[in-house]
Amino acid sequence: MVGPMSDEERHAGSQRLYAGFVLLVGASAGLMALSGGATLLQAMIVLLGGLAIGVCLLWYLLRMSR
Repeated sequence: MVGPMSDEERHAGSQRLYAGFVLLVGASAGLMALSGGATLLQAMIVLLGGLAIGVCLLWYLLRMSR
């Protein structure tokens, strides 16, 4: 039988979820740039920008949930 999650497990799961969210936003931006005809360098720059936007969006969402 499975018991309740410990605080460490809950924290680790939350961190993985946050990282996945940021990666999803960044990868989405990069793939959209590639599908729009961007070069590989341009797509990498957009991907980095998307990651930064993902971090900002995550910060905003976490702040609003408190």
